[in-house]
Amino acid sequence: MSPAFTTFLFILLIIPNSWKEIGERNKALREAERAFKTADFENSVRQHLALSTEFGMDDPALRFNLALSYQNNGQEEEAGKNYETLIRSRDSKIASFAANQSGVLAGNDREYKQALNYFKTSLIRNPDNEVARYNYELLSRWLEENEDEQEQDESEDQDKMEPSNYAKRMKAQADAMVDQFRFEQALDIMNRALEIDETVAYYEGFINHLNDVKEINQQQ
Repeated sequence: MSPAFTTFLFILLIIPNSWKEIGERNKALREAERAFKTADFENSVRQHLALSTEFGMDDPALRFNLALSYQNNGQEEEAGKNYETLIRSRDSKIASFAANQSGVLAGNDREYKQALNYFKTSLIRNPDNEVARYNYELLSRWLEENEDEQEQDESEDQDKMEPSNYAKRMKAQADAMVDQFRFEQALDIMNRALEIDETVAYYEGFINHLNDVKEINQQQ
């Protein structure tokens, strides 16, 4: 067999693998987009995480969709982490959107002065962001009229970790399974939720109890 023919065979063996990887990546992109557009935010979180962990994709637009999915799935803390990263993005529009959303999260937590700073940052990154401008002007006027209330809120302890709304929702679903004596299904709900939301660990005692029940049932 001549060297030229050997090289030709070697190339034929490599190219299909590349096509397969490209096809799998494109399929993952379509699934993530479909989950996001249909407001299946829990699945959107999983699909967008897969784009990062399995395909090494870290496009700012994809990360912003992941952050929005986290936010709409009740995982505000994870959403905030991703927005913080995006605020420093070279893409000024994405950075502005991320700063605005960070302001919304801060406002929902009654951290109004921090929220105002985020809206200001959003406008600095993109002065044409009219949503951020509206939020900034509205909150600025509210703070002027409610200065005493804001000072009282700032004196309260904000450091206590709490489960996200998503974690609470998953706990409620698991409780429903327990009421039906479906302990393994309840454990599966909590473990799957823990994969994408660390605040689910707030229910560590409940999860450990479900594990104990599972082990007991397996010994019967």
